[in-house]
Amino acid sequence: MASQFKHQPVLLQESLSWLGLDPGDLVVDATVGGGGHAAAILDRTAPDGRLIALDMDTEALDAAAQHLRGYGERIRFVHTSFRGLGDALEEREVGRVDAVLIDLGVSSHQLDVPARGFRFAEASADVTPLDMRMDQTAGETAADLLNTASQKDLENWFYNYGDLRESRRLARAIVAAREQRPLETTRDLLALIHDIGAGRGRRHNPATRVFQALRIAVNDELRALEEGIERGIGVLRPGGRLVVIAYHSAEDRIVKQRFRDAERGCVCPPRVPICVCGRRPRIRVLTRRPVRATQDEARANPRARSARLRAAERVAESA
Repeated sequence: MASQFKHQPVLLQESLSWLGLDPGDLVVDATVGGGGHAAAILDRTAPDGRLIALDMDTEALDAAAQHLRGYGERIRFVHTSFRGLGDALEEREVGRVDAVLIDLGVSSHQLDVPARGFRFAEASADVTPLDMRMDQTAGETAADLLNTASQKDLENWFYNYGDLRESRRLARAIVAAREQRPLETTRDLLALIHDIGAGRGRRHNPATRVFQALRIAVNDELRALEEGIERGIGVLRPGGRLVVIAYHSAEDRIVKQRFRDAERGCVCPPRVPICVCGRRPRIRVLTRRPVRATQDEARANPRARSARLRAAERVAESA
């Protein structure tokens, strides 16, 4: 399966530029995927730069190991998500690093292989399980959530994670349908989306927002992102850089807000004359506006159209 794992890196040159890499740097690719960004990072930090590659997806790690085998001992692979970044480095007795990259995109392999459960193509809907786990070794599947979550939770996920106007009607339809029999395949969910008329008149497939929302809920993606940014900042040396590539507005809002909070430092109310919270700025935000793909890249790789890159630099600890 590893040989089939393909992932065209998004904003590759922009990532390399904002990471500010030099030969010999120690870098963490916290979402290695198929290894596209990783290979470029290893080339940029040659001859003796090192890379620690993380991923929740064991198939991604296998593919990356195969793709990057020519780099030998310069790369180490770890099966964990970016929220486990700090623990992964500590367990391997690694101190501060020079750069961290977090690319939040879903790979083409994950989307294209029916067994992974991310796709909603009609042709394979009958055999596509409602899975959607990035890490297929742990956690609840999309089917588990659809068949056990409360109507209110389902509604909140579809509304907050998918911006779905029909979130309440869809949640109600799911609860009614599962009382007759459990939802198991993509076809089961697509039928409900069609029956309630979700997304009619929109340019994109109405299932897009539903499946996005479910994927986020299954993988706890937004809370994981908050923790991952915190871990990423924490492991950087002064002058080290964190680059995050987001693909939808909820992700990008979290990156923007977390960067803003870490840059601000003191959170005491304005009426307090002297700082009592003790917080100091931890980063300097380098991208006041998100970096977007060029028109050429967006045409060549449609997944790049929604990508938004933000970068920050760790500042020295102040007294």
